[in-house]
This record gives sequence, structure tokens and C-alpha cells, in this order.
Amino acid sequence: MKLLSINIGAERQQQRNDYVETTGIYKLPVDRPVEIKSLGIEGDAICDQKNHGGPDQALYIYGSADYAWWEQELGQKLAPGTFGENLTISDLESAAFNVGDYLHIGEVTLQVTAPRIPCGTFATRMSDPQWVKKFRAAERPGLYVRVIREGVIRAGDAVTVEKYAGETISIVEIYREHYVKDKSEESLRRHLKAPIAERVRRDLEEELKTKTSEVL
Repeated sequence: MKLLSINIGAERQQQRNDYVETTGIYKLPVDRPVEIKSLGIEGDAICDQKNHGGPDQALYIYGSADYAWWEQELGQKLAPGTFGENLTISDLESAAFNVGDYLHIGEVTLQVTAPRIPCGTFATRMSDPQWVKKFRAAERPGLYVRVIREGVIRAGDAVTVEKYAGETISIVEIYREHYVKDKSEESLRRHLKAPIAERVRRDLEEELKTKTSEVL
């Protein structure tokens, strides 16, 4: 595997339904080395800070294997950065990963924390009101990661994967369970044993608290 593209987005406005929103989802490849810090890439716009960014969602990754599937599905070529990812990686298929898995790229080490959940901003970016449903059904969500080791990366760098040795949950399972309104206590506890993103953890802890209080 190798790093095909590093993509950075500036703030941009788009018409979403009956209002204009500001987003950083429109990302373009850069032809230079890029420093990866604990909060991601300096200068990469993160406008919806309630749902994006922060140390546990510092970067978003998408792979060429998933892009190839979408190109066949949509009947069109998709440029790196189309899905708003910071890093486009060859041969990467997001469904094959577990929360906690590591990716080593040049000087940098990243750890998988969560799948991407599609939203209305993404659907507007893709000019498809049915995009959220399509993306959910495809189960190719891409990967949010935290930065374990900072450093400089370049397009063309080799990418190696190190599987997480601790208790974890697969990206596909956590993705599917996101849409389950009444998760089982067993499922919630399995999620919480994994090194998941803090935003996800807070929601699951609240859900578990409600469920255990109901039992009591």
C-alpha cells in the first residue's frame, strides 16, 4: 500500500436545502510534503467542530479499493479528495479494519478510531439527495484516525498496517450498530472496550447508562 494523495480543504460555502452552509469537505490534492500534527493538518478547514476534527478524528482516510467500487457503481471517475478525505491510500478497503488498528506512513503513526457516518453536507457535496442512504448501504465508510506519532508525510510514501492486539470491534460492526436505536448491553460494552473516538464513546456511555438504569 502507498499514500496516493494528501488532500486539504479551505472553507467553502454550498447551498444545502434552504440555507447556505460553510464546509471544509471540498478537498484538493497538494503536491508537497505535509506535517501531520495531533489535530491533523494545519490549514485544513474543519467547520463543523461538533461532529468533526479533534484529536480522535484528526484525519479522515479513504482507499482506492473503495473508490474503485464507487466508480463502478456511479459510472464515473472520482478524483482523490472527492469524499472529503485527507489521505487517499492505495488498495485500502475500510471494511477490513478494526478500531485500534495502526497505519504507519513515513514518520507518522495513525490509529483507527471510528467509521465515517454520512450526513447532509456529504450528500450536498455529491449532488445526490439519496447519497446518505447509498453510502450507508455500501458499507465502505472510510476511517477516522487519531495521530499517535506526528511527523512529515509525502504522496508516494509506503503505508503499512499493524493490527491492534487488544479488545476491539470491527469498523463494519460499529458502522452498522450506529443505526440500531436500541443496542444491547453486550454490544455497548463491546464498543466501549475498544479504543474508539471520544465523541462515539460519550454517546455510547450515555446509552449504556440509560439501559442499565432501566434494568435496575
